[in-house]
Amino acid sequence: APYGGVFPNLAKREHIKNLPVLLDAVLREARMEKTDAIAVTFGPGLEPCLWAGISFAQALAEKWAVPLIPVNHMEGHIYSALLRKAEILNSQFLIFKPTFPTLALLISGGHTELDLMEDYGKYRSLGETRDDAVGEAFDKVARLLGLPYPGGPEISRFADMARFQGLSLENQGQSLPRPMLHSPDYDFSFSGLKTAVLYLLKKIGAPY
Repeated sequence: APYGGVFPNLAKREHIKNLPVLLDAVLREARMEKTDAIAVTFGPGLEPCLWAGISFAQALAEKWAVPLIPVNHMEGHIYSALLRKAEILNSQFLIFKPTFPTLALLISGGHTELDLMEDYGKYRSLGETRDDAVGEAFDKVARLLGLPYPGGPEISRFADMARFQGLSLENQGQSLPRPMLHSPDYDFSFSGLKTAVLYLLKKIGAPY
């Protein structure tokens, strides 16, 4: 895009234009007789990325004449934590039944939320991020520190090393905020933490 952004309609057209090549490759490799249905993420997420998957899944479902099942991205995160391998056939998975109600903490690159799961398919949102999600905060802080993307694994690796060596910010007379600890709700906020890291780097004279 000429101004550094993304035009969803143009991106969608590009994905559809390249669809036949990808579809032919999958049809050569995949075995339709083992496919009962096709599931595809329909949201939430970036529209160009979603349209790529939706367009491909629609074409494949039509080719194989199987149902197309739209899946909520965040609900998929919940159910991925409930999957267990079947004891008899390791290639099959079963959904572990938790004790309801249960809490689900969803943490991904663009989303952070706390949901009450009252039953399968029945959820109630208790809190969500007001600004940056956890993944965004990790990535932005990693960029400040000159660490590679994605930032989470790299920051975690260095944090483990620091803990092993007994190092901490408190030992250095420094600290970072823990936002919304006394908030009356269950929302999250991470943009202030990211900004605090920037100010701390300026304070100690670290390059960024």
